[in-house]
Amino acid sequence: MTAHRSPLQGSLASCLLTATVTLAPAGSWASGDAKAGTDVFAAQCAECHSMKEGKNKKGPSLFAVVGRKAASIADFKYSDPMKAGGFVWTPEQLDAYITLPKKVVPGGIMKFDGLPDAKARADLIEFLASVK
Repeated sequence: MTAHRSPLQGSLASCLLTATVTLAPAGSWASGDAKAGTDVFAAQCAECHSMKEGKNKKGPSLFAVVGRKAASIADFKYSDPMKAGGFVWTPEQLDAYITLPKKVVPGGIMKFDGLPDAKARADLIEFLASVK
């Protein structure tokens, strides 16, 4: 006996495939290049952030930032909105924040408008993840 597929079955499969692709996390941080990320850090972040443990500048140290709770460095003065964020710096959270900081933390005080280049963000996040 031959199985018959209704047009609905094909459409449903197509919709499920589309939904799966659509629900995949934004950004491609996992494919980033940590070496290239050092250059992105130098150009976009180093003026305000250090990668040295315990060395804060205008912004907090980003040493071991991936996996750390936001606003958790005891001797750094964070904005109230950042303290209220209650999130952990996952690669996905970093990607969203680096893209548009003021959208992720409305009222935050970081003076950075965002990095629209997905490849540069992926490289930067890979670099940040490598420093622990």
